[in-house]
Amino acid sequence: MIRIENLYKSFDGIEILKNISTNFEKGKTNLIIGQSGSGKTVLLKSILGLIKAERGNIIFGDKLISNMKQKERAELRQDIGMVFQGSALFDSINVEENVMFPMKMFTNKHHTEILDRANVAIKRVNLINSNHKMPAELSGGMKKRVAIARAIIMNPKYLFCDEPNSGLDPKTSIIIDNLIKEITNEFNITTVINSHDMNSVVEIGEKIIFLEEGEKKWEGSNKEIFHTNNKSVSKFVNSSELFKKVRDVYLSKK
Repeated sequence: MIRIENLYKSFDGIEILKNISTNFEKGKTNLIIGQSGSGKTVLLKSILGLIKAERGNIIFGDKLISNMKQKERAELRQDIGMVFQGSALFDSINVEENVMFPMKMFTNKHHTEILDRANVAIKRVNLINSNHKMPAELSGGMKKRVAIARAIIMNPKYLFCDEPNSGLDPKTSIIIDNLIKEITNEFNITTVINSHDMNSVVEIGEKIIFLEEGEKKWEGSNKEIFHTNNKSVSKFVNSSELFKKVRDVYLSKK
């Protein structure tokens, strides 16, 4: 679990995060949603330690980040997997080498063990026979799978995904969503996803927090969001035609 307690962050005197408190639960897909400029990316970067908040606590398990020494931070880094918005693959190396990169960078494991782990990760994301393909030979969905394989090769306790469906068609987005959810449940990972994709909310939003102008306005599940009376959330989700269609189908079954 990751706990956020009374988090504040400002840039040039303007508050971007305002007293954010929440828990991101282990073994669940935790989504951060909201309009552009709502503070989603700043919150994600603050949790990852890429931005330092002025006030508040970020706690991984039972460890307060602000109290960690350099060695403890390095150890925590090895427990974190990251799927970037644009996949962030290295264009000059193949799939296998991209997936192996974190273990080669952060561990002293033998090449054989790293290769074995890479093959397991590649197989888990259903990219068999793609080890030696270059990123330029891959579709957008395949690149996301490589990014997920790279993120899980170190068996992380925490998985962060920044807009994992960006640039993907709806069908491929569902596949990637389901893959992230399966891996989260299978390995009991604390997964945090920064998203504006309402399809992701419907498909895998086991825990959702909604941000508006830097404040947490609502939290709940993908089931509860259908019934919320929160005006800010209703306005946001009803702006999605896909969500309205899914909501209507869901409610017609009740």
